[in-house]
Amino acid sequence: MSLLVVGLSHRSAPVSVLERASLSSDARAKLLHDTLAAEPAAEGAVLATCNRIELYADVDKFHAGVAELSTLLAQHSGVGLEELTPYLYVHYEDRAVHHLFSVACGLDSMVVGEGQILGQIKDALAVGQDLHTAGRLLNDLFQQALRVGKRAHSETGIDRAGQSLVTFGLQRLVAGTDGTAGTAGTDTAHTTAVNAWARGKRALVIGAGSMSSLAAATLARAGVAEIVIANRTAARADRLVEILTEPGGTGVAARAVEMVAVGDELTRADIVVSCTGATGLVLTGDEIEAATQGRTEPLHLLDLAMPRDIDAAAHRMPGARLVDIESLAEASADAPMAADVDQVRTIVSDEVAAFGAAQRAAHITPTVVALRAMAADVVAGEVARLEGRLPDLDDKQRAEITQTVRRVVDKLLHAPTVRVKQLASEPGGAGYADALRTLFDLDPETVASVSRADLNDGDVKNRGRV
Repeated sequence: MSLLVVGLSHRSAPVSVLERASLSSDARAKLLHDTLAAEPAAEGAVLATCNRIELYADVDKFHAGVAELSTLLAQHSGVGLEELTPYLYVHYEDRAVHHLFSVACGLDSMVVGEGQILGQIKDALAVGQDLHTAGRLLNDLFQQALRVGKRAHSETGIDRAGQSLVTFGLQRLVAGTDGTAGTAGTDTAHTTAVNAWARGKRALVIGAGSMSSLAAATLARAGVAEIVIANRTAARADRLVEILTEPGGTGVAARAVEMVAVGDELTRADIVVSCTGATGLVLTGDEIEAATQGRTEPLHLLDLAMPRDIDAAAHRMPGARLVDIESLAEASADAPMAADVDQVRTIVSDEVAAFGAAQRAAHITPTVVALRAMAADVVAGEVARLEGRLPDLDDKQRAEITQTVRRVVDKLLHAPTVRVKQLASEPGGAGYADALRTLFDLDPETVASVSRADLNDGDVKNRGRV
């Protein structure tokens, strides 16, 4: 079996296609279920964010796997296969590992270096574990991707190369206010500009998920006077308000409202950030136009949802200033790259090599275990036969003979098994397991049973590590 990823992102597809191809939580679950039902795939995981949709699978056939995964993405996204295919990319084996590790480090993000992707990878793994679609390979892969991403952020200055979409979006709103491009200057200068612009304003945040929570926290730190949280689930909005107003926090005034109150709150707000999982528009053009009537300052709108929450007609309204995923994608193309990116790329390359070696070594482990089990059976059988021939042996003599035979077998097997693990970890070393099984005439079912037991034990250990 081999790792395969088929997907599309802001780098391969226009935002209009990404928007139409976005997957709801239910659609992701159905996609994973159908992926495992497909003949070429044994494991599956979906990484879906506002600017990427990727399906990871452990497949036994490359071409059949690509065809099947592409078809499944088209079926569940609602975009026809012929239309979707030109925007799809495919990565296989080490290239697939390299891709996910790069994604985890923020190298493939719309804003290079942003750290939110780590939480999204963690969520993708958790869903795969909950639905039992992520087995040993994908558990190992995603766990390692999280570690690689954390290593990149702790050992390099990649954080200086970028920021979250929330911060970048607010900077774009500020840039539209003062007419600057919004890409030049230091992080400190950008933060100062955002803080000066946001101070004293009233903010409306629609949604209470991770992105909305980050937006609310960012606005609070920037010094807004009030934050109103609107969400379809009232308990989540209330919880976010509690977090914002905790003692020792930002001291921002915050309150929660029901979604039906959004229209009224829109007229009072200076800044609106929306990021929900809705399939239709949350704010229509008519609602925005009504809210801008009589304003002396424009209504600033930041839409971080995919598909979009806010009607794109707001771009053409003189009383509104809209920044959405599409405009962020255009702006990020001109964003500067930090020198630390090269260092992160080196980390990714080293980690890909290490992961490949570990996976190849793990592939031969069941065969080695089966070989040692067979040797133990041979020792037990010979000792039993010896006892039949020499019934007068006392316990001490019997134990000494048994230990001697075991030591002989262990010494004979030690060097070959250690060496075969080393050889198997090298590129092209997958054939050593087959050679070992053939040379010692190992029962394939015994090896498979070791693999299944190892997989089940590994799944239990991996759960909860995210």
